[in-house]
Amino acid sequence: MNVYLAELIGTGLLLLLGSGVVANMLLPKTKGNGGGIMEISTAWALAVFVGVVVAGPYSGAHLNPAVTIGLALTGQFEWAMAPGYILAQVLGAMIGVGIAWLVYKDHYDATDDVGLKAAPFGTSPAIRNLPLNFFSELMGTFVLILVILYNDGVEIGDSNKTPIGMGSLGAIPVAFLVWVIGLGLGGTTGYAINPARDFGPRLMHSILPIKGKGSSDWGYAWVPVLGPIVGAALAAGLYLVAGA
Repeated sequence: MNVYLAELIGTGLLLLLGSGVVANMLLPKTKGNGGGIMEISTAWALAVFVGVVVAGPYSGAHLNPAVTIGLALTGQFEWAMAPGYILAQVLGAMIGVGIAWLVYKDHYDATDDVGLKAAPFGTSPAIRNLPLNFFSELMGTFVLILVILYNDGVEIGDSNKTPIGMGSLGAIPVAFLVWVIGLGLGGTTGYAINPARDFGPRLMHSILPIKGKGSSDWGYAWVPVLGPIVGAALAAGLYLVAGA
């Protein structure tokens, strides 16, 4: 499989399942309505597992521009390939969230709450304080990238050989990592920790014919894009200074 196609499919699966669980937990009349952060964090972690299993052997399963940038900054990935990876990730996120919207379309139509309609697409802060919201996204991504860089069991970023040494089980550490970040640091902003995960779906929210959807809140959109990028850069810097 082409590495860019692998990133697109892997990120698409991530957002299909991740956006899907938020819709299932929050939208009215679903079988899962009423769930909370435990269910959502667990499902996002498992969605990462699914994406890594599918894309890992072909592209290294970055599925996240912050991962791509962090690996490039530490010399573990070619900068020349980064734009293609990031574009594939954004397009994959858009496709995945679009399919999830179609699956739950009747449930979107059944609510007038614009906040609930927006939640499966982009993240939003529990308390709107942009500097602290930015710091939350920065720290969540910092932890994500730093642990990935030090995780020898999942050699993410090597597209010349199978990057998951333990087969599918090699994706489990990354899934656990995303799980604990969601539970420990996700209560402030919804832990995008992935620019493609937020930008692509937010763009789809603005494009799709969602009945009574309200604002896509582009005034906040820079936080889950720049926060993860800065967090990835700081994690890469610490990794280079401290040594592998």
